[in-house]
Amino acid sequence: MKKQYFSILLLLCFVVGISAQQRRYRLMEAFETDTPMVHDPVMAYEDSTYYIYATGMGIQQMTSKDRKTWTVLPNPVMTVVPGWASDSVPGFRNHVWAPDVIKWHGRWWMAYSCSTFGKNGSSIGLLSNRSLAFPMWEDEGCIVTSREKRDNWNAIDPNFIIDDNDNPWIVWGSFWDGIQLARLDSTMHILAGEKPQTIARRYDPDFKPTEPNPTSKYAGTNAIEAPFIFKHGGWYYLFVSWDYCCRGSKSNYRVAVGRSRNVAGPYLDRDGKDMRYGGGTLFLEGDKKTFEAAGHCAAYTFGDEDIFVCHGYSIAHKGASILYQAPIKWTTDGWPKLK
Repeated sequence: MKKQYFSILLLLCFVVGISAQQRRYRLMEAFETDTPMVHDPVMAYEDSTYYIYATGMGIQQMTSKDRKTWTVLPNPVMTVVPGWASDSVPGFRNHVWAPDVIKWHGRWWMAYSCSTFGKNGSSIGLLSNRSLAFPMWEDEGCIVTSREKRDNWNAIDPNFIIDDNDNPWIVWGSFWDGIQLARLDSTMHILAGEKPQTIARRYDPDFKPTEPNPTSKYAGTNAIEAPFIFKHGGWYYLFVSWDYCCRGSKSNYRVAVGRSRNVAGPYLDRDGKDMRYGGGTLFLEGDKKTFEAAGHCAAYTFGDEDIFVCHGYSIAHKGASILYQAPIKWTTDGWPKLK
């Protein structure tokens, strides 16, 4: 393991210049590590290079040739945070959450979250680029916004999915009424007239947990977030994160999964329970040896291998959030599992 603690320092060393509508900043220098400290990682592959994008100032990014040694790049994805983002979300500055990236119709698209912890006044923004190697992403505006006291959902944690008919969709959500899904148009914005639909909740709506949310008095106890839909073998698999992140060694984050033949659901767990009513088959949780907890995942097919990616709260690193990767194997009845 190399310089894993030094990465925290570098991520905090940024220069900020403020104008009326923009905030500019940069990291100080690139460095290599085999233990990337990341939160909410997603991956992409282009021209023999793997890319990670993750929560951070302007969206953290790093590259690798082998998915073992990673180079943390000197600048974030967004050297300028669009003025609309700060205007739309009270309290948001430049700490951008939970990106997702996909290539569709010859162009890369990246969604990202603008929010403040524990509140649902949030926006999901959109960037596009012709190549991951090109440093300048184009601002494509806002995909969706949630408002406190107006919406019973939270516009964070986006994930793109392309259905079998080449139609793009976006799934997102955290707490409140759970995971939301909507169809997109050819510009990767929500289709005119489309309304979000709930496809997963932590609990049945009639069940009221007695323990309070330890992280926020605003978000309630429907502790589900970070959806990711992965296609395999004629099924859409919906991965979600249950319970509470962002507490270091006190985190109890875990990953659950359900599946559907239709991208819009219903998503059922292995016992046939609908995820809209609290269903979900436990897929990954902390082993209490290497990770206290793990979550906010993604899944990909690279070559002939399916890969599961998430962040884990490392016991060896005193609860720090580090990259976790593992091959996905499939049971005879078509359910994912890790080695």
